[in-house]
Amino acid sequence: MRLLMESEIHDRKSQIPEWEVLPPESEETKPVEPLFRWIATLMDELVRLPGTKFKIGIDPLIGLIPGIGDTGSAMVSAIALIQAARQGLPKIILARMSVNILLNELIGIVPVVGDAFSFWFKSNVRNHRLIKEYAGGRRRAGRGDWIFVFGVLILLGILVVAGITVSLFVIQQLIKLLSGH
Repeated sequence: MRLLMESEIHDRKSQIPEWEVLPPESEETKPVEPLFRWIATLMDELVRLPGTKFKIGIDPLIGLIPGIGDTGSAMVSAIALIQAARQGLPKIILARMSVNILLNELIGIVPVVGDAFSFWFKSNVRNHRLIKEYAGGRRRAGRGDWIFVFGVLILLGILVVAGITVSLFVIQQLIKLLSGH
């Protein structure tokens, strides 16, 4: 097996087609970026709608399932947030990621409107973009970063419980309405 010269590696990288779904990662984002790219693709841009430039993922689709859909989405995004903190991203980036997750969850609670919002907002793509922009300036996560992330996760947990409660209440009311009680 022969080792490639650095010039040969550069030549091969320049021959990668632009349409490739998951382009090669750069050395500076290698430890962080693939997870976020995968989550953003799966949750927000898995399939292109025929005849358009618009892509959808499973986030707005699973959001259609009352209670558990938005919860599952929020959990996947929370995993990404934890990983971002582990990689030492600055608090301001963690805050911006948290706001994206919280907005998606909070508005996602509202039936129909929340699902339409998820189609448009694409919180995971936004977070992936933040990671790519700031991955070069990584540092070790400090105590303040972890306190901040856990605070956001607690708030997210409260929102998830509220979302499940509201969804169950709506389902209960629909059952009462349909059964005539």
